[in-house]
Amino acid sequence: MPTGSVMRILSVGTAIAMALVSISGCDAGNGLDKVNGSVTVPAGAHANEAHTVNGAIAVGHDAVVGAVHTVNGAINLQAKAHAQSLKTVNGSVRIDAGASVAGEVVTVNGGIQMAAGSTVDGRIVNVNGAISLDHATVGGGIETVNGDVTIGSGAIVRGGLTVRRPQGLFGGANRAPRIVIAADATVQGTLRFDRPVDLQVAPGAKIGPIVGATASAASGK
Repeated sequence: MPTGSVMRILSVGTAIAMALVSISGCDAGNGLDKVNGSVTVPAGAHANEAHTVNGAIAVGHDAVVGAVHTVNGAINLQAKAHAQSLKTVNGSVRIDAGASVAGEVVTVNGGIQMAAGSTVDGRIVNVNGAISLDHATVGGGIETVNGDVTIGSGAIVRGGLTVRRPQGLFGGANRAPRIVIAADATVQGTLRFDRPVDLQVAPGAKIGPIVGATASAASGK
């Protein structure tokens, strides 16, 4: 069975589903809590939370919101919006230019994309799906199991990078994840690989110690 951080990732689905299903039959208040259907936080609005079970969540530009959670759906934090945390089970996460997250960003089955000028103060974590940073900053490290990771030029990752070994439900994943760290990117902390990876580090990248892999030279920006 999965252990450690991977088990915590897998528990996200159960925890979110139980919490959100309890919304059914309750007063929806400002309309930002649903069971079935997408949720939109209007541009410039303030909301305590945005939750749904089956549907996407869009947080409009310059909006401020607390926890953003869904089970089956994508999350989009639009330009210069701010959220406390972003969590989904089956869906991608996109953080647009200048947007920020105070806590962590978690998805089980879905990619995570951070645009230029975006920041996540906590961790970004997934099991399956590509992770991509473009001139973005992550304060709490990156963790994945099967995902490719691209840390683009100008991106900063504090807290290291970890690729966990597939276990239990993910034991059949044999493809080596591709990890690319571009020139002018920075990864502070240990780069730890518990499984084989294709690690490519461009000249000019600033990285911490590597454990469990050997880097080859990456070309391009």
